[in-house]
Amino acid sequence: MEKLSVQSDLCDGCLDCEKTCSGLYGVSHISIHEIDESYYPISCQHCEDAPCKTICPTDAMDIYGVTADKCIGCGFCVMVCPFGAVSIHSKKAHKCDLCKNTEEGPACVKACSKRAIFVANPDLIIAEKQKVFLNKLSGGSKTKDTGLLGLITSTVRTAKVLNNKD
Repeated sequence: MEKLSVQSDLCDGCLDCEKTCSGLYGVSHISIHEIDESYYPISCQHCEDAPCKTICPTDAMDIYGVTADKCIGCGFCVMVCPFGAVSIHSKKAHKCDLCKNTEEGPACVKACSKRAIFVANPDLIIAEKQKVFLNKLSGGSKTKDTGLLGLITSTVRTAKVLNNKD
């Protein structure tokens, strides 16, 4: 599942993402907060076992958004969201749905001039990190022996070659 991520070191706090989201939905589904001169986002994390979905008495909530027709604005979802990413406006719950009803994807990503906001797939990130780690662990690629393992295996191969020539 894709999630919205922000590189806080790139974010300058311009709030263009909030303004764009608010313009599209009437209320922003992302909020940027300044802490010690750095900026951090709060938006729905699309939890697999979403507490907002579990507690919703009308099944208006799911991990991807809110069905406004079903929402009664009770606020239980706001109370249980561990990120504070759900809000109530005009007696309806609101949270980020990654702009699922637009072809362009999340509007906040397009609005960010610093390219601090992006959509990431945690499963792909994990797979890439594992690939990098395993490559390091194995001593690099098969065509080039590097690292401690490469040094040991090349030393063993060299010793075998030298011993066969004697």
